[in-house]
Amino acid sequence: MNKMHKPKNLLMLMFALVMAFTTACSSGGEKKAEENQGEKPVEEVKLTQDQPGWSVDTSPITFDWYINFAWFPNKWGEDITSKYITKKTGVDINFIVPAGNEAEKMNAMIASGSLPDFITLGWYEDAVKKMIEGDLVLPLNELADQYDPYFYKVTDPAKVSWYTQEDGNVYGYPNSSSSPKDYEKFGDNLTSTQTFLVRKDMYEAIGSPDMRTPEAFLKALEDAKKLFPDINGQPLIPLGLYDFHDKGNASLEHYIQNFLAIPYEKDGKLYDRFTDPDFVKWLKTLRLVNEKGLLSKDIFIDKRPQMEEKIAQGRYFAMLYARSDLANQQNVLYANDPNSIYIAVDGPANSSMDQATLSGPSISGWTVTLISKDVKDKARAIRFLDYLISEEGQRDTFLGEKGVTWDTIDGKDQFLPEVEQLLQSDRGAFDKKYGASHTFWMLMDTNMTPAWAPASVEPFKQMEDWTRGKTYSFSQFDQLDPQGNSEEGIINGKVLQEWGKVLPKMLLAKTDVEFDQLWNDYLAKRESLGFDKVQEYRQKMYEGNMKKLAEFIE
Repeated sequence: MNKMHKPKNLLMLMFALVMAFTTACSSGGEKKAEENQGEKPVEEVKLTQDQPGWSVDTSPITFDWYINFAWFPNKWGEDITSKYITKKTGVDINFIVPAGNEAEKMNAMIASGSLPDFITLGWYEDAVKKMIEGDLVLPLNELADQYDPYFYKVTDPAKVSWYTQEDGNVYGYPNSSSSPKDYEKFGDNLTSTQTFLVRKDMYEAIGSPDMRTPEAFLKALEDAKKLFPDINGQPLIPLGLYDFHDKGNASLEHYIQNFLAIPYEKDGKLYDRFTDPDFVKWLKTLRLVNEKGLLSKDIFIDKRPQMEEKIAQGRYFAMLYARSDLANQQNVLYANDPNSIYIAVDGPANSSMDQATLSGPSISGWTVTLISKDVKDKARAIRFLDYLISEEGQRDTFLGEKGVTWDTIDGKDQFLPEVEQLLQSDRGAFDKKYGASHTFWMLMDTNMTPAWAPASVEPFKQMEDWTRGKTYSFSQFDQLDPQGNSEEGIINGKVLQEWGKVLPKMLLAKTDVEFDQLWNDYLAKRESLGFDKVQEYRQKMYEGNMKKLAEFIE
């Protein structure tokens, strides 16, 4: 009997094996297809706006995150805070930073059609528009609808509206952004990073002069160089500026224009700040500064790493520079000699001696973060982004791990004493050891985190306090310039290139006559390129911005 049933049993076994093989192939094919789509199977979980989506899946995953700033020095997973966040969320980060020119690296990635999982860059970069227009990044709102409605709870509706494109989608979310609601709530405490800085001991040695007029400014630089020709065997650099690049110099554009309180608009029409008489007068003053041998050749060639080295050496007398960009160097100077630090004073002023109108946090913020169409896991990506934006994520990235880097002391969530001490004394060492307090700033909310921050102390308090009462929101003037390959965008790019060429030439001109010729030639070139079309575009965008903001201003 058993022999008679063997063929049947054998057939049954073979059939089972074929079915198992077929099922395995089918399953493997489906899995492969899902991998090729750049995402893993998503668990069937119905999430609500009140539920943090990141907590659903905390299995290990590593995202590549591109930071479009060559100077960004930090690594994820080497400090207490980032290790804690990875342990909590399962998310590890591999930061990618350009080795050289940021724009070249960004353009190369765009041209390849493939981007890392996350991308963080300045909102003002042309690459933002290119990525959106090229369908290289995903709409955050669609990801939220599908995977994490928590997005709508943790984001600011005004900021989402501000960054919503013509297609109705929002592709990036900002850091350091302040909406009208934020100004209403935090306005009295908002400060600017824009400062005119002088080295304290030198400034006091020459009599702490008022440097607001061209004549007094020039004399102060002369006196400083005469009294302090060398710093530890290296020549003094009387005036420091941001680095020159192919489109100009930030110190000699919106920075000095804000110190001169040049308006952005008059009677509802955009004002050309570059043709303002006070702005031109101060450019001519800097030409004279160079004629007197007070503009070091270093300022025309140095990039940020070289500048930071020289700031730490105290080699600049005065600087048109962001106080936040010399924190590490200020600590070094303070440790060596508290009198050698930089302090903020009134800088260049207009002919009416009006108070400076400094840029405070704007709704555009500083950078935007986007998610690539090639992202490894769409659900985990949007959920991690939302976690970072949320109050929980802000507390984790700012304070670190409770009981390790912070605790509730006297009713306030704050750093442990030894952690705060290192923060105040050695910012670089703090970042490497603790990784808190905006070490990872990609989604930092600078309105929320001050509640946990230690009170500002020297050598930073004076610089910060100096900006109070001079800080304004200029959100309505953000994102006016045409981008991408539009006609206006191409024209504007050419105009900026011309400005980048003529600016150093004007400062190095031998006479005012030569300066005037260069200036007039630039204006004529600008006009011939079609700059009026750019201005028409910017006016239209400005009016649109006013309408966008009106919705959120009561």
